[in-house]
Amino acid sequence: MALSKIGMLWMEGPLSYLEVLCVKSFVDAGHDVVLYHYGPLENVPDGVRLESAEQFLPREGFLTHRRTGSPALHSDVFRYKMLEKNTDMIWADTDAYCLKPFETDNGHFYGWESKSHINGGVLGLPSDSDTLGELLAFTSDEYSIPSYYGPEYEQELITAKEQGNPVHASDQPWGVWGPHAITHFLHKTGEAKYAFAQDVLYPVLYKDRRNMLKRNFDLSNEITENTKSIHFYGRRMRKRLVEKEGGIPHHKSLIGGLLKKHNVDPASAPLPVSNPPVAEPDHPQRKYESSLPNLTDLADKHGTDKGSTKHRYSEMYQLLFLPFQNRPIKLLEMGLQIGGPEHGKDKDRQTSDLPSVRMWLEFFEKAHVYGLDVSDFSWFSEERFTFVRCDMDRRDAIVTATADLPVMDVIIDDASHASHHQQNGFLELWDKLTPGGLYIIEDLRWQPKHMEHDGITKTGDLFYGFQRDKKFVHSDPQLEAEFNKIAPEISGCFVFQAGYNIRKRNQMAVIHKR
Repeated sequence: MALSKIGMLWMEGPLSYLEVLCVKSFVDAGHDVVLYHYGPLENVPDGVRLESAEQFLPREGFLTHRRTGSPALHSDVFRYKMLEKNTDMIWADTDAYCLKPFETDNGHFYGWESKSHINGGVLGLPSDSDTLGELLAFTSDEYSIPSYYGPEYEQELITAKEQGNPVHASDQPWGVWGPHAITHFLHKTGEAKYAFAQDVLYPVLYKDRRNMLKRNFDLSNEITENTKSIHFYGRRMRKRLVEKEGGIPHHKSLIGGLLKKHNVDPASAPLPVSNPPVAEPDHPQRKYESSLPNLTDLADKHGTDKGSTKHRYSEMYQLLFLPFQNRPIKLLEMGLQIGGPEHGKDKDRQTSDLPSVRMWLEFFEKAHVYGLDVSDFSWFSEERFTFVRCDMDRRDAIVTATADLPVMDVIIDDASHASHHQQNGFLELWDKLTPGGLYIIEDLRWQPKHMEHDGITKTGDLFYGFQRDKKFVHSDPQLEAEFNKIAPEISGCFVFQAGYNIRKRNQMAVIHKR
């Protein structure tokens, strides 16, 4: 079986030693490697063929993600168009290392990155693939509406489009045209059956990426005899190398050993140490710099939906939390990563990040953050973070899970958003809130239909009624009595609408304890 051609993209400028290593690994494996580009390149390994990227996708109208500035959207479309025109080519990111030659007898070459996603960092699709056709069609419209983030988000985009304000792909979640779209359409067409097991192309998980930089670290359980490629998670790996490793990996680490194997000298192609250039705003803005940390900036940086790209809770949090930024407070957040059982996923899903926890830890430099979720996040290791696993469907489970937790200054419910879960949490955790503390409930206007109890009073209606009338009214008399027993301890209750627009539905409740 002949080896496939490998197609890669580097916009312009110098390749660092990390990209040189990955590109050279394919050459050394015997592949014909084509590196597409838009501008002049430096540090290109010998044996690589250079071709203009303009033949597939003009640089004009270059697409970047609004929050991260990443060229991922452009790269996504480019690889689909490249595959459409090259039947014998496999796409590879410039942070994908070739451990064994890539061969395919049916044109399909991709793999699971996690239990929930098939990644496109390495991607082979035959030109007549139904999935490739779907991807090309979907990405041909920069305002296309994804159905794979759940009905709430889909309806938001539909409504915005109907009102004449369609949401551009650059303002949608990261990965909307990439791994999330690939996974969706592979399942839709049935071609997901061709996907390799995780250890073939993504043996080291994103959350474990730092292990590739640890000296003498044993990765034999991850990198198996089936492994063909190792993904280095380029942007994050480069950042860690610069900030934590002095720019060069230890020679006894995995990456350090691979550099030696392929005779790549890090000093000849150093990592960039300055921030990449950012696009100028459409309209000139007054220069203003503040020394104060800003939660919206941090939310956007860490990729949580609390920031400017979606819910904008961070604007309220900046107002509420700035006075506590340098205090040793205790904060409990329920619900740590989107995509759990509320979206039809198994509670034992493989979790990969805690974006809002990272945001809180960076903002509150002296705080201890506690996280509660039905899924497992115990892998996250940080001395100022404690994880508790709990299913909020039962009040006794909440009591047991939180029994050893201290009294909190702030409690934030961003869990399933099911009304009974929100109310169970409030009733059982109110006593865990210190006098003067804040209890916040997010996403009042959306409840997962498959979890919502028939006839239950919506949490948004419950607290809006209290804000107006200073008493709770509930469809369940027993729960109504429990809430009203707590009522005298509430100093203030404020319910805010989506986007802080009074014409929209209730979205966020802030309750202050006397």
